[in-house]
Amino acid sequence: MTTTPKRNQPVEVDEHWLTPKEICARLQIPEQTFYQWRAKHVGPPAYRIGRHLRISHADFVAWLSLHAES
Repeated sequence: MTTTPKRNQPVEVDEHWLTPKEICARLQIPEQTFYQWRAKHVGPPAYRIGRHLRISHADFVAWLSLHAES
């Protein structure tokens, strides 16, 4: 789930992007947890932009809603 999305997948240019640190601050989790989720493919989808990792705000919100408990 955290692998790089398909190359032909459209991405909104005006999208708001979050860094892993921002994701961790919002979820109040250590950065190590984020990277463990990423390795296990259970975290929010991320994009590699050059050497930087970024998460689309829309993808983060969608991922978060999928993990809400009933």
